[in-house]
Amino acid sequence: MTPLSYLKAPLWLIGLAGTDKSPRKNPFLGSERLNTWGLHRKRVTIAAKLASQRRARLADSVDREHRAFFDENGYFLVKDFLPDEVFRQLKEEAFSQPFETREMRQGQAVTRMTLLPPEVLQRNAALAAAVHDPRALAMIRYAASHGGQPLNFLQTVLVEPLKVKKKDPQSDAHSDTFHATSKAWLFLQDVGEEDGPFFFVPGSHKLTPERLEWEYQCSLSASKDPRSHHASGSFRIRADELAALGLPQPVRMAVPENTLIVADTFAFHGRTPSDKPTVRSEIHWHMRRNPFLPWTGLDIKSLPFLKDREMPMLMSLADFAEKTLKQRNIWRPVGDVTVRSEPHV
Repeated sequence: MTPLSYLKAPLWLIGLAGTDKSPRKNPFLGSERLNTWGLHRKRVTIAAKLASQRRARLADSVDREHRAFFDENGYFLVKDFLPDEVFRQLKEEAFSQPFETREMRQGQAVTRMTLLPPEVLQRNAALAAAVHDPRALAMIRYAASHGGQPLNFLQTVLVEPLKVKKKDPQSDAHSDTFHATSKAWLFLQDVGEEDGPFFFVPGSHKLTPERLEWEYQCSLSASKDPRSHHASGSFRIRADELAALGLPQPVRMAVPENTLIVADTFAFHGRTPSDKPTVRSEIHWHMRRNPFLPWTGLDIKSLPFLKDREMPMLMSLADFAEKTLKQRNIWRPVGDVTVRSEPHV
């Protein structure tokens, strides 16, 4: 390590008690010796125990039948989520006007982020109602095992397999991080088997002895793994490894429009590759908090002056870091564009 690296050591140490997940970026997390002694195993175990305790306190906010399905499988799936008239208005608002937008390319897939700050939601009643739907928020919080305010935006995934041959890294089955965290999608159109649907390995949100051993083995070598996402703490798993963990093969979520899916993305999941150009739009939520907090509340992002502003603020900070520290923001601004227009990156 360079002398400058030692100045970062306190931050690396603090990161062990938070959401830090990258063995490549945090040398403590990437240390083979520390992980042989059980560092990663202990973080995963403590995080899972606390998540279970927090979920018990959030349980009454979720429909009992839906909760039982989630506890067994690791995801919620609710069809016909919004009333027909509200959903019709939602699609009209989402598709008929331009919004401030960012895009990120990963191989043949472009992910478009359409920001939804308070001033946009104030002008679009159906968008606001969907984003703030209390049933969706309860499921998102339960899946993440935390109370508080999730990130939200309109997301469009545009896949160009005929134009770009480079693989989409999100098509590998993977876990987002070492602890319970949630992502949710309210689909604005039908998603068929050939449309690159979300896939999920049922039951893989559970920390079984087999999963814990797999996590341990990954931790010993992840920092040197050539797969950048794996080395950054989003561990990849091959389909032929699932059976050894007592897990089934992934289920493709081919669903009709107006379906809500909420998933714990500690579980193995991904995006099914498609051989044809596809466009998939959805309202998207994302919730990840410190896994070592014993409480469910006290989320600063829920305060009135921050609610629904976190994503625009994060983008502004990332742009500032790019200008001053030369740290490239992967989310490139593309101006005001309509949700389903052609990619710009």
